Amino acid sequence: MLRATHVLLLTLLAGSALLAAKVGAESPAPAPAAPVQAAVPQPAASAYPTMTLPPAAQKPMVKQASTSTADHSKFNELQREFASGPEVTKVCLECHTEAAKQVHKSKHWTWEFLNPDTQQRLGKKHVINNFCTAVPSNYEFCTACHVGYDWKDQNFDFTAQEKVDCLVCHDSTGTYRKLPGLAGHPAYKDTEFPPKSGKIVKAVDLKAVAQGVGKTSRKTCGACHFFGGGGDAVKHGDLDSSLTSPSKYLDVHMAKDGLNFSCGECHKTTGHDVPGSRYTPTAKDDKAGAHIRGKADESPATCQACHSNAPHKGNARLNMHAVKIACQTCHIHEFARAQPTKMVWDWSTAGRLDKDGKPIKLKDSAGHESYDSRKGDFKYESNVIPEYIWFNGKVDYTLRETKLDPTQLVKINTFHGSPDDGQSKIWPMKVFYGKQPYDIGNNQLLVFHTYGKDDSALWTNFNWDKAIEFGMKEIGAEYSGKYAFVSTEMSWPITHMVAPKGDALSCAQCHAPSIGVGRLDKVPGIYMPGRRANPLLDLAGWSLAALTLIGVLLHGAGRIYAARKGANK
Repeated sequence: MLRATHVLLLTLLAGSALLAAKVGAESPAPAPAAPVQAAVPQPAASAYPTMTLPPAAQKPMVKQASTSTADHSKFNELQREFASGPEVTKVCLECHTEAAKQVHKSKHWTWEFLNPDTQQRLGKKHVINNFCTAVPSNYEFCTACHVGYDWKDQNFDFTAQEKVDCLVCHDSTGTYRKLPGLAGHPAYKDTEFPPKSGKIVKAVDLKAVAQGVGKTSRKTCGACHFFGGGGDAVKHGDLDSSLTSPSKYLDVHMAKDGLNFSCGECHKTTGHDVPGSRYTPTAKDDKAGAHIRGKADESPATCQACHSNAPHKGNARLNMHAVKIACQTCHIHEFARAQPTKMVWDWSTAGRLDKDGKPIKLKDSAGHESYDSRKGDFKYESNVIPEYIWFNGKVDYTLRETKLDPTQLVKINTFHGSPDDGQSKIWPMKVFYGKQPYDIGNNQLLVFHTYGKDDSALWTNFNWDKAIEFGMKEIGAEYSGKYAFVSTEMSWPITHMVAPKGDALSCAQCHAPSIGVGRLDKVPGIYMPGRRANPLLDLAGWSLAALTLIGVLLHGAGRIYAARKGANK
C-alpha cells in the first residue's frame, strides 16, 4: 500500500511539471516591432487587442446646491454692466485683496518654472514642444489659455493686478469663453469663430458671470487643460473633454454618477498655487499620508496621498508590486478611451495648397483631421496602450539653445530612472512623435511665427522662411538662415482616466500572456516569470517533463512488479 501511494505521489508531481511546461509552451514567440517610418517615427504596433466597453448610459448632470457663505448676485458692486474683464477683476480685488498677488506667484500666471535640480528654466515661455511648438511671436493666440488679459507681446506687465482673469477659473455659468487671437480676452461682442466659418460666438455677459462665480470645476480647468496643444485631446491622452462628465469606467474618481471629484480634490490648492507639475512630477511618494494643507513636504496630487503605499487591503503580494510599480501602470490600462488623441504631428508637410492656391483640410476614415495646410499631417489613435519606463521624477528638456544631432530622434524631454536607484517606479507614458524645423547652421530647434494678420505668419502666407525669421527675431536669437526638419518625440506620464479596480490589468497581461509578450517586456532590470514565451525553452521544458514522467512511471511499475514477485515466493 505504501509503495502504491509513493508511486501515485511521484506521478502527480511529474504531471504538475508537465502542465507547467505546457502553459509556457502555449505562449507564441513575440512578433517583431513595427518598423519606424523614415519621415516621422511611429510608435510600435500594439501587440494587444483594444479593451473597450459599451458606453454607460448618460445621466443628466445634477447641479449641487452651493455651500458658499456668499451670494455674489446680491453684491452691490456687481449690479452694473462691465465693458471688459479687467473691470471685473478690479471689483473682485476690493474684497479679495491678496488674490492677484497670489496668482502672480503661480506657474499659471508666469508660464515659467526654474527646475531646482537641473536649473533649466522651463514653462510655456521657454519650452519648445513638438505639437504647437512655441509661445513667443504667437502670444495673442496662445494666451487664450493664460489666466490673464492683454498678453500680446514680450512687453506684458506681469505686475498689473487688474490683468489677472478671475472669471476663467471661477465661472460657474458655463458661458465664459476666451477665444484664440484675443490676447486672453473673451468675446465682448458677437464674433465669428473660427473666422469665415459662419459660426457665431455670442458676446459674454460679464455681469451674469461675475454674479455667478464659484469654485473651480472640471469644466473650468478643462477649458484649457482638455484642449492643450490646440484642440481637444491633442496633447494629453488622459485629459480631454470627455472628463467633463465621465462615466465610472472612464474615470472612477471624476465619474458624474460616482465620487464626482473636481480637479481640485487632488490638486489641493493653497494661495492659488496648484500642486502637481509636469516639469517635476512626483514619481515615488515615500512620505505618503493624509495631506495637510500648507505642509510643504506633502504632495496632495499623488495616489498615495489618499491610498497610502499599501493600498491593497489584505493582499501583501499586490502591495509588494506597488513598491516598484506606479498605481497608474495597472489602473490606467489604456488612455484615450472615450475619444482619439493625437499621436503624430508632422509640421514638414505644412503649406500644401490646392490647384487654386487655397488651404487644404483632410480627414481620416473616422472623421478626424489628418491634414491641414497650416499645420501638416496628423495621426490619431484610440484606446492606446501606454509605453512603460522606469521613472524617478527627474526630467531634462531639449531647449531652444540646446545643441542637437539631426541624424537622431530628438527627445524634447528625457525621463530618468532605473531599477536600481531606489527612487524609480515603472510608469505608463504617452509618447508623442513629431517633425519640426531646426537651424541647419546651429543645430538648434527653431521658434516660428504661426498666428497673425501680418505677412510673416505661417497660417497666412504658408512661407516657412518668413515665419522662422520673424519668430527668431522676436526672441532675439541667432538664425543661420537655413532650416530643415528633424524628427522628435515628447512624453507625458499618464495619470488620469483611472478605471475601476475590476478593470485594472490582470496578472496574465504581464505574466505568461497567452499572446506571447507581456506589457512590461521592454522594461529593463526586472525578473518577471512569464514575461514572454521562448520556443527553445518550451521545447526543453516539454522534453524534461516527458522524460521525468516516463522515468517515474517506469520506476513505479518496476517497484510494483518487484513487490508482487516477492509476495508470490
